[in-house]
This record gives sequence, structure tokens and C-alpha cells, in this order.
Amino acid sequence: MTTTVWIILASAVLTYLSRIGGHLVLSRFDRIHPRVEASLNAVPAAVLTTLVAPAAYHGGPAEIAAMLVAAIVGWRSGLMTMFIVGAAVLIAGRNLL
Repeated sequence: MTTTVWIILASAVLTYLSRIGGHLVLSRFDRIHPRVEASLNAVPAAVLTTLVAPAAYHGGPAEIAAMLVAAIVGWRSGLMTMFIVGAAVLIAGRNLL
């Protein structure tokens, strides 16, 4: 097998172990402290921010337009609609601009 295949397999195994490990640790507790719960609820927003921030800082007009449209759609609609519309605007902007 090539090095790329080994990297992909190792990443998959480590991702699975980190997810199941977090579940196993949290399942040992009857109640989770409210601060821990609040911090766990903030993780998706933090991850999304780390994905969007570089595009906002270094992005061109297509990326900026996609983020603005996605923000407006996300304010009015659900997350899946926001991602689909944002991706469509980004693809269209990169092909037209």
C-alpha cells in the first residue's frame, strides 16, 4: 500500500478512537457539570470558525460573497440550507469570477 493509503487509514482509526473515547469518558458520569456541557456545546462553533476565518481573511470575491450569502441564509433558515446555498454561491463565484 502507498503512504497515502496508510495516512488515510491511520487518520480514520484515530478519528474513530477519539470519538469513541470521548463517549466512553462522558458515559461514566451520571451528570455532567454545566460548565463542561457549555464548553462541549461550543465546540462546533469553534471548529466552524477555524474553517471560515482563513477564507474570510485570505479569500477573494467568491469566498466573501459565499460567506455573506450563507450568513443571510443561515439567519433565516436552517444549517443544511445555509451550507448548500453557501457552497453553490462559492462554486458559481469561482467559475464566473
